[in-house]
Amino acid sequence: MSELLAKIADCIEFGKINKAAPFPPQMKGQDGADELTAQAIAEGVSAQDILTQGLMVGMEKVGIKFRENKIFVPQVLMSAKAMSTAMVHLKPFFASGDVKQKGTFIIGTVEGDLHDIGKNLVSMMVEGSGYKVVDLGTDVKADQFIAAAKEHENAFVGLSALLTTTMVNMEKITKAIKDELPGTKVAVGGAPVTKDFCDKIGADAYSADPQGLVEYLNTEVA
Repeated sequence: MSELLAKIADCIEFGKINKAAPFPPQMKGQDGADELTAQAIAEGVSAQDILTQGLMVGMEKVGIKFRENKIFVPQVLMSAKAMSTAMVHLKPFFASGDVKQKGTFIIGTVEGDLHDIGKNLVSMMVEGSGYKVVDLGTDVKADQFIAAAKEHENAFVGLSALLTTTMVNMEKITKAIKDELPGTKVAVGGAPVTKDFCDKIGADAYSADPQGLVEYLNTEVA
């Protein structure tokens, strides 16, 4: 069992989606995340173990490599695709409650900003780390974040922005969320965002990379 889970983790780490996928070259012709996850379920491995000992292990390695500039966005997207393919097999177990998720993370690119690559990377990394992700998309206004936070009790909220002109909207959105739902934790991120800006607008967390956000969330739910 542990060998099979290690193989699943490798598929996530190196972005091996399925047997037909040519990427990465060193794993050509081998089963990918799709086949190995199906095999693990067929062999009676619990969905919880597949998530925590397979997918999450692989995604953590991806997050650390990305932080250290050892891999770049295209490789991360391949890993995210491999993870999404594996997650299709696990979705029924989430629905039935057989798999326990750590918590809920609501994310969106703030009002006025249509950039989504960074947001998508964060979503994939957080989901691959065992959280339910509610992705509100781009150009998201304060009331949309608040409505989602009311629907998903005790959820964390993540605000993304890529432009200095839209970054300022993080302040009013954070204030609106805190006014309406004072206990809600708000994390901010994006190219122009800094720790100082995070502190200034009253947000709870800032990270320069997805792995840092995952580590913050893990400390909060521990």
